[in-house]
Amino acid sequence: MLISKEFNQAINLQIGREMEASNQYLSIAAYFDGRHLKKLAELFFKQAAEETEHALKFVHYILEAGGQLEIPALAAPKNTYATAEEAVSMAVKWETDVTKYIYELVEITEKEKDYIGREFLNWFVAEQLEEVSSMSTLLGVVQLTGDKNLIMVEGYLSH
Repeated sequence: MLISKEFNQAINLQIGREMEASNQYLSIAAYFDGRHLKKLAELFFKQAAEETEHALKFVHYILEAGGQLEIPALAAPKNTYATAEEAVSMAVKWETDVTKYIYELVEITEKEKDYIGREFLNWFVAEQLEEVSSMSTLLGVVQLTGDKNLIMVEGYLSH
């Protein structure tokens, strides 16, 4: 077995977080779709698929390393938003939190001198830079346009 019990349990928790993020992004996509903002909806549908892909990377790692897969219960996503800014702010907060969780996984591998696990996590560390940056940029654009001018965000996302 190439995975410790502690790292295995931490990854199982992360699988749940990734699936919760996917569900949350589906909810945000539906919010934008309901407001006829198809580009924003499309962006969050894509984000939902990416989060599911991230969860699957963790699943396959556990299985390949000889660990025990235990998918945790998932919290229900928030389903209503007062504004687009609230919805996108939630995404920024989520990605910032996920970065912290990934760092915690890295710390486990470093403590355990698990070089295979550390190498596996390198992709996620780099991915979080892109995730936080893109969601923060989107939040800035939404804040600049305001909730009444979101059609401008649609134009921005069309390029």
